[in-house]
Amino acid sequence: MLIHPQINPVALQLGPLAIHWYGLTYLAAFGLFMLLGLRRLRHEPFASIKGPGAWQRRDVEDILFLGVVGVVLGGRIGYCLFYKPAYYLAHPLEVFAIWQGGMSFHGGLVGVLLAMVWFARSRQRPWLQVMDFVAPCVPTGLAAGRAGNFINGELWGRLADPSLPWGMVFRGAGDLPRHPSQVYQFLMEGLLLFVLLWLYARKPRDMGKVSAVFLVGYGVFRFVAEFFREPDDYLGLLAFGMSMGQWLCVPMVLGGIGLWLWSHRRARV
Repeated sequence: MLIHPQINPVALQLGPLAIHWYGLTYLAAFGLFMLLGLRRLRHEPFASIKGPGAWQRRDVEDILFLGVVGVVLGGRIGYCLFYKPAYYLAHPLEVFAIWQGGMSFHGGLVGVLLAMVWFARSRQRPWLQVMDFVAPCVPTGLAAGRAGNFINGELWGRLADPSLPWGMVFRGAGDLPRHPSQVYQFLMEGLLLFVLLWLYARKPRDMGKVSAVFLVGYGVFRFVAEFFREPDDYLGLLAFGMSMGQWLCVPMVLGGIGLWLWSHRRARV
């Protein structure tokens, strides 16, 4: 049985300025996206597009900026709507109190989708082409976020068998060992999804298929991880014993399967 090291959330204190580990993980996520985005420019079909529609470094920078805006706004609004609608309806001004925590991946995904719609239209590019470019660059950012969750000792897992070698006691969750679900999500939604998606996207694919694989891959891995993650105390388990996170993954997986089939059929008509 392991004990969570209870890491100080402040990585560096410079007078009144406190630099948090969680902020550094976000910075790492943005840096990794930029690095992978530049590598992605060498992949097909993006490397072969010439003329006014050619993909350039500036596109990666603009996508990163818009993606950050989409993640923050969508993640916060999604959290308020999906997890605590009654509370924020009664306290509407607290929707803007993002420093108190509370972000939803699924809401952030919707925010990014809308931001990429704007980008695609402004650059006169197919929206699915933009999403296929972005998708393989996302999982490393998710991994960085889960590392931040672990450092903060938050979003811990469900109770584990005391004989589990990596069972961990989180001081904010009592004295019993739990699954380190942040690590599970780091490995599945982050590293494993990145490897699978990056390898798949390195070869030319029908437009929309890379995005479809991301939706299915993340949805499946997150669905599995939720079996080990402690449900939100203000929601608990919902219908059929599934958590809110699992229910939000269902349309992701179904949408990904539908998109892949549509793309496959469209390319062969």
